[in-house]
Amino acid sequence: EVGGSPMEELHSLDPRRQELLEARFMGGVSGNTVGSTGSTSGGAKGLANECSNNSYGSLGSSSDKESENSDMKRGSSPAYSTPEKKPSESSRGRKRKADTHSESSQGKTSTRGPKISDYFDFHGGNGSSPVRALPQVLRSPQNSHHGAHSAPGSITLSSYSSHIYFSCSSHVKHLPLTFSTQTELTGLKLAALESNKSLDLEKKEGRIDDLLRANCDLRRQIDEQQKLLEKYKERLNKCITMSKKLLIEKSTQEKQSCREKSMQDRLRLGHFTTVRHGASYTEQWTDGYAFQNLVKQQEGINQQREEIERQRKLLAKRKPPNPSSPSLSLATTSEPKQRKTKVVNGNDPDPFLKPSLPQMLTLAEYHEQEEIFKLRLGHLKKEEAEIQAELERLERVRNLHIRELKRINNEDSSSFKDHPTLNERYLLLYLLGRGGFSEVYKAFDLFEQRYAAVKIHQLNKNWREEKKENYHKHACREYRIHKQLDHPRIVKLYDYFSLDTDTFCTVLEFCEGNDLDFYLKQNKLMSEKEARSIVMQIVNALRYLNEIKPPIIHYDLKPGNILLVDGTACGEIKITDFGLSKIMDDDNYGVDGMDLTSQGAGTYWYLPPECFVVGKEPPKISNKVDVWSVGVIFFQCLYGRKPFGHNQSQQDILQENTILKATEVQFPAKPQASTEAKAFIRRCLAYRKEDRFDVHQLGTDTYLLPHMRRSNSSGSLQPASSISY
Repeated sequence: EVGGSPMEELHSLDPRRQELLEARFMGGVSGNTVGSTGSTSGGAKGLANECSNNSYGSLGSSSDKESENSDMKRGSSPAYSTPEKKPSESSRGRKRKADTHSESSQGKTSTRGPKISDYFDFHGGNGSSPVRALPQVLRSPQNSHHGAHSAPGSITLSSYSSHIYFSCSSHVKHLPLTFSTQTELTGLKLAALESNKSLDLEKKEGRIDDLLRANCDLRRQIDEQQKLLEKYKERLNKCITMSKKLLIEKSTQEKQSCREKSMQDRLRLGHFTTVRHGASYTEQWTDGYAFQNLVKQQEGINQQREEIERQRKLLAKRKPPNPSSPSLSLATTSEPKQRKTKVVNGNDPDPFLKPSLPQMLTLAEYHEQEEIFKLRLGHLKKEEAEIQAELERLERVRNLHIRELKRINNEDSSSFKDHPTLNERYLLLYLLGRGGFSEVYKAFDLFEQRYAAVKIHQLNKNWREEKKENYHKHACREYRIHKQLDHPRIVKLYDYFSLDTDTFCTVLEFCEGNDLDFYLKQNKLMSEKEARSIVMQIVNALRYLNEIKPPIIHYDLKPGNILLVDGTACGEIKITDFGLSKIMDDDNYGVDGMDLTSQGAGTYWYLPPECFVVGKEPPKISNKVDVWSVGVIFFQCLYGRKPFGHNQSQQDILQENTILKATEVQFPAKPQASTEAKAFIRRCLAYRKEDRFDVHQLGTDTYLLPHMRRSNSSGSLQPASSISY
């Protein structure tokens, strides 16, 4: 090799070779000037393309070698020369790769100059070609094979990039060149990737198709379920319609049977007749034939008793004398003879004949006749007792009959008598009762499929708007209080809704039985065990009302607001009607209680004395009001009468201050009650509220504890060690 710098060797080349080299590395073409080769962007791009062509097969092309050899043989002038330095003839030409390969194959040595890589300082390291200076991972034999047949600049490599700096001459400066390089992936790997991608694409398309089919299936199922739902809704509507029809038919039949029975009872028990008194008309009760027959039977018994008494008096006159007194017997035997003699002789101044005295009976005959009269009187007394019992039974039946007559009359005059459906849910069946401004109907809940009691509040249309608003506010307050209560001894409130501006409804739990007031009117009283059971349940409900937050005072406890679930005194009870209830919140309730703002309301027989105190400030009340009511109810259940103001009206109680004078309770002699029951009533009816039990103390009273029982013989409470409930 001839020594010299690479740049000198570059300039020593003939112009044709310089042109080819510059065209390959600088992107120039034949005929370009030095100024045109100074473009950085174009030269870098052309250099990158030429380097790629050179490294992928351009160096081994035979066309370049032939053109190069022909130029050298002809000695043509160079088409491109640098102004700085003329090419030296002593410079040696570079050795071609093809010549080297052919000469080495023939065993000859090369006479050419240095390799073209010796003229460039690559950052690749050892003066090798630009392609060999690339990383090993960027070269591929397949691509070099294909690159030998492609035109320069037609090969596009991968996204890898590298920077190559050339130092050819003073005007060829270090230019950063960026070009894409090929990845290490082979054709098989690319084919595998493409096949995997196509498989993934097919899987995705298959998954999409499956999801579309599943979506179609789900839509079809939704449509089917929607149709099924519509079918079930239609069937449900048919069932509801049929239920309404059957309920209406049943209610109509019951109404008809009630009216037929009422018409029959009108003849048997009696009816109301309108009687005119001056300019007014009043209703007067007329007894039926059942009472008339009992009255006739009672009159017949009275006549028989009078006849027996008269005959007993006559029998007493014929009573034989006592055989122990002979003088009396002699006088009695001689007297009839003397009278008979006078009559026979005609010496009697009285011309009329006198009846003869009854003949004296023997002692045996007298006792025999006396025994007959006693038996007859005993039989009449028994018949009279039976008539009295039948009369009491008929009176109870008559009370039911009168109540039913009033109910039928109120139902016929009601605007809800034709089985309307309120709020599209509650089918009204028949009227249960009527109050001052409300009607209670037995209804059927079509949603929950249960019976309910619908209380319809109807305001008077002639009321002022202020009064209507107060009544509605009062009803809403009762609804809010009652809605939050949940206890087995308290009637549940289900719903509340309005029909119009003057009518609204509350829906309550329905109980088949009657209230305690009706039971006491029918049966007068009950046993102590039954009364104690009722009181225990009432106290249990009151304890619940005072344990919730805020506590509640019922204030209107009375037999009419205690429902008997089974209609008997030996079953469960439920408390209702919270219209007068008081909420003991922190703002209104203090140590002494809360102010009674509704003085005058309530049922006077069951209110304590502090509710009747009139002063500058309203009286203070607490839950001891309900304790007093419990004592009155217990007394009435045991003795069949109220302890204070039994036969008085509320107006008389208020005018005569009956409750204010009720300092001590008096117990009748009969029926008998246990000492513990009387003591319990006294604790409930203590006149001073400071001495009276409150609800919590009443709940722990020994009389109401389940482990205590009342002895049948002595009437006292004993531990239930031998007898368990």
